[in-house]
Amino acid sequence: MITIIATGRVKPEGIDALRGLVMDLVSRSRAEAGNVSYDFYQDLADPAKFAFVEVWQDQAAIDSHMASPHFQGCMANAGPLWDGPLEIGLYRKQT
Repeated sequence: MITIIATGRVKPEGIDALRGLVMDLVSRSRAEAGNVSYDFYQDLADPAKFAFVEVWQDQAAIDSHMASPHFQGCMANAGPLWDGPLEIGLYRKQT
């Protein structure tokens, strides 16, 4: 399994718009083959800071997700709302 943690800041005027776009992405992504979990968080101390925490079965599931129309559409619409690039890390759980 692969965990993705992506964090970023949104322009203050884009907070509500981002929430609306992303909640649709979350529900559609959770229904995808190969998705284990998909969550979206807002920082308690800084409401303009958000994080995605996703767990996928494998790289093929991630690739399929990134090519999906709902992911591509969300990224295109949400892109201008971000205040800089997202920081994205891929992790494998150590046991």
